[in-house]
Amino acid sequence: MEAMYTTGLNIHYFGVIVLMGVVVFNIVMLSLSHHIIRYAKRMRIVMPISGSLIALILFTGAVMMAAKHLAFTFSNIAMIIIAIVMIILEAKRYKTLKRRTDITQEGAFVEYKKKAFRFLGIEMVMLLGMSIWMMLI
Repeated sequence: MEAMYTTGLNIHYFGVIVLMGVVVFNIVMLSLSHHIIRYAKRMRIVMPISGSLIALILFTGAVMMAAKHLAFTFSNIAMIIIAIVMIILEAKRYKTLKRRTDITQEGAFVEYKKKAFRFLGIEMVMLLGMSIWMMLI
């Protein structure tokens, strides 16, 4: 039982680290993009990866909570809230991209970039903050 819990915890940590890498990749991809159509095509490839990683983290977290007999600690509740906020931010970022794909509108991509950088920055700060907090506990 202990070996399974340790494996689940390692998978959980790995998922968080890879998700941080995907967020950094999204930030770099957004900063290097100059054409909205090309960026939208790349986003349609990367977006399911982020969603799958968030689902992996939620699933492994739920399995580990079940192994702990559903002990709701403050850190577990914080992780659940952060996951929900990340899902909402990813949905808002994608929804904003769908609205801004009209290339006839001047400055639409610049406006999208501002919002997307803000969403990605919030995601990265939440991930880093929670990771550092869990390392200290």
